[in-house]
Amino acid sequence: MLIQSTPAEQRTVLHNVSWETFEALLRDTGEDRGSRFAYDCGTLEIMTPLFAHENPKSNLGNFIIALAEELDIEIRSAVSTTLKRRLANRGIEPDNCYYIQNESAIRGQQTLNLEIDPPPDLAIEIDITSSSVNKFGIYAALGVNELWRYYGHDLNFYQLVEGQYIECKFSIAFPLVAVSDISRFVQQSKSMGEIALLKSFRSWVRSKIG
Repeated sequence: MLIQSTPAEQRTVLHNVSWETFEALLRDTGEDRGSRFAYDCGTLEIMTPLFAHENPKSNLGNFIIALAEELDIEIRSAVSTTLKRRLANRGIEPDNCYYIQNESAIRGQQTLNLEIDPPPDLAIEIDITSSSVNKFGIYAALGVNELWRYYGHDLNFYQLVEGQYIECKFSIAFPLVAVSDISRFVQQSKSMGEIALLKSFRSWVRSKIG
């Protein structure tokens, strides 16, 4: 077992964890715990987000809700819902995830089963420090089509193409949005209040579609 503490995230990594143990830990710890699990073929990372981790997550989530509202696109937020497939032997709890293109397919559902339901269309991962598991491999095995990853100071967009994530300049779910646009607002978040930032972002979106 390896424990690493940082100002942004605390990670505990366990090896040789069976799928049954992973499932038992999910049941026993419940949905209200502060930590998030990532399971990759027997390796389990338990990440507890601290202050520096949560602000980028909140701002990116606000941007997505604002985009959907301004563009009149229905979405379903799944937040940090556990995404898992036993056949893939992988599972993860994103910082945020959303049904956008497939929103109608899961509308009204109270539970999610990726063995039969489509995966979220977009997931957000905040990794201020390096993860000990291959999150790209986990998301690819689960079939998540688009991934936004913020790594300390850099934001990147990725699209799943033939089982691999390819970096892209524009969002798949929101094609008018470039990664450089969102990165600019993320940088502004370091010197602006959240409400002022969100108002500025909405104004920018309206200028793009006006």
